[in-house]
Amino acid sequence: MAEHHATIDTVEWLAAREGAILDWIEVDELGRIRVDALEAALATGGDEVAVVTALWANNEVGTLQPVSDIVAAASRFGVPVHLDAIAAYGSVPIDFHASGAAALSVSAHKIGGPVGVGALLVARSATVEPLLHGGNQQRARSGTQDAAGAAAFGVAASLLPVVEPVETGSSRVSTGSTTELRDRLVHGILHTVPGATLRGDPDPAGRLPGNAHFTFAGCEGDSLLFLLDVAGFAVSTGSACQAGVPEASHVLLAMGLSEPEARGALRFTLGHDTTEGEVDALLAVLPGVVEQARTAGLAAGQPA
Repeated sequence: MAEHHATIDTVEWLAAREGAILDWIEVDELGRIRVDALEAALATGGDEVAVVTALWANNEVGTLQPVSDIVAAASRFGVPVHLDAIAAYGSVPIDFHASGAAALSVSAHKIGGPVGVGALLVARSATVEPLLHGGNQQRARSGTQDAAGAAAFGVAASLLPVVEPVETGSSRVSTGSTTELRDRLVHGILHTVPGATLRGDPDPAGRLPGNAHFTFAGCEGDSLLFLLDVAGFAVSTGSACQAGVPEASHVLLAMGLSEPEARGALRFTLGHDTTEGEVDALLAVLPGVVEQARTAGLAAGQPA
């Protein structure tokens, strides 16, 4: 179970309130969906399978999913596929029509647009049930759309750096500089911070261009986050917190990490405006920050 909580919470509600039967598909040690496990679940479920939903790219470890294989497997059983492309949008090329999926979700805030605004692409061949009833002008919901939010989303999308044309005749996101900076950061961390382990696909082409996700042995992710925040760097632990108690990432646990390993997680996200100087500045302070965090130790254990 390595999906975003937006999906997890939704399908668990469907199971609790609507009687849906859930079948979680395993991921491998890189956080990539096991297509063989998906095919086995589809074969077992037969005509009872209503939909397959999957991330285009894992939002925590950045691993790109085998989208075409997922859609192809589901299509053989006549099952529609919904793709959560929110983490991928603005970072990698996305062609909804070519994907063959029945539906695809994106969000404005991932590309600098307004929070709370998104879009659901629905294939003309797909049949959808409205979330809100009372009108059918938008197929999947009733009510008047947020025109200002949609316009702002459009402006943000128009400002994405693109390269035209490409062989498919459509635009693609230009990720060259971001990828190079990401690789610079990854190389620097692996060579200057003992006990740092890159999580997700180690192949640069197999992960989001702006994602560098690490675990740091003997560290608490929240300690690293706080210390880096004080130093002027915004990062993420990629974990949820309830009642002030840090929890290990469900994604990392699904990838086979132990809880102590998973709790030392930190995600670095680079954007189109990230500079080489910022990456070098982070690399300069990170070894000391990790050493401080190791001195503090893990919350569940004894101070080092």
